[in-house]
Amino acid sequence: MITKEQLQAALRPVAEPTTGLSLVELQWIRDIMIKEGRVSLTVVGFEKGSEAQAEAERDIRFRLSEAGVGEVHLRFREASEQEREAAFSSARHPSEPAQSEREELKGHGAGLEQLPILDPRSGVQFIAIASGKGGVGKSTVTVNLAVALARQGKKVGLIDADIYGFSVPDMMGIEEAPLIEDGEIVPVERFGVKVMSMGFFIQDNNPVIWRGPMLGKMLRQFFSDVRWGELDYLLLDFPPGTGDIALDVHQMIPQSREIIVTTPHATAAFVAARAGTMALRTEHEVLGVVENMAYYECSKCGDKDYIFGRGGGARLAESLHTELLAQIPLGAPDNHPSEPDFSPSVYKSDSSVGRLYDELAQRITLICEKD
Repeated sequence: MITKEQLQAALRPVAEPTTGLSLVELQWIRDIMIKEGRVSLTVVGFEKGSEAQAEAERDIRFRLSEAGVGEVHLRFREASEQEREAAFSSARHPSEPAQSEREELKGHGAGLEQLPILDPRSGVQFIAIASGKGGVGKSTVTVNLAVALARQGKKVGLIDADIYGFSVPDMMGIEEAPLIEDGEIVPVERFGVKVMSMGFFIQDNNPVIWRGPMLGKMLRQFFSDVRWGELDYLLLDFPPGTGDIALDVHQMIPQSREIIVTTPHATAAFVAARAGTMALRTEHEVLGVVENMAYYECSKCGDKDYIFGRGGGARLAESLHTELLAQIPLGAPDNHPSEPDFSPSVYKSDSSVGRLYDELAQRITLICEKD
């Protein structure tokens, strides 16, 4: 069976039509899945329905066929403005170090060694997603925000810090486990997001029966012993409430921003305020509030039914002196298990809810990158 490295080597000659750069070098061959002789992947950078896309598809299929792949499933999407800017910059200055590399050279004098993820100089933006109670869709918001940021061309990592209630691997449709290379854990990449979760190390969905110090040690390993590479954003899916794990993470990371997830219900918003207050007391900025399950929208008539009430998210944002970032409707992605890139909880970019998450990601980047 072909390996990921062999696949990338086979596709290295396939170029982006505008810059002439290799799609592999641009990291525009994404979401590679190899299973039972079948390969599925996403190709970025081609206008939908264009001749260039058709030619690239023929070239990719031919090269994978020559490499012994029997069945190939391709998905094409156009590059975002940020992705194109990065590609054009590479084309104009192919030998010039990236900004992060220049800073590393300046600070250390020689070499391009990757800074530890917890080093404040790494430039990583930490965003924790928290809630006051379970059942409000905090993990759904986390994975979809991570994927939406990746669709914008950002380098994104995600830590499933809900150690007792880990769910991210299942929600994203991840079936493989991380690898160990040279004593480091290599995170699993899905939808352009590098993922690390306790769920990778638990067999048969067994419960985690650990005390607080052991959980804190595991979380620290997720920061220090994982080969994250260069990241723009690292999202953390917090456990609900204000327990030991959330406090441990607040103490571990140098600087974090936080998004509070609630439903419109008054009680849910009241409880969520505790998570926001904890962030403020530990000197972590609250980016804003996401109101999940804000309404149910009829698929036939488009009418909205506010089945959990209205106004809880806005009142919570006001009490925390922050803003209401998004209102996400109640529902589930229309994904079919037969799809090669199936996931139970990730909304596609061309769906109405997927577009809401794209807008949320744009608001987040505007806030985080204006500093």
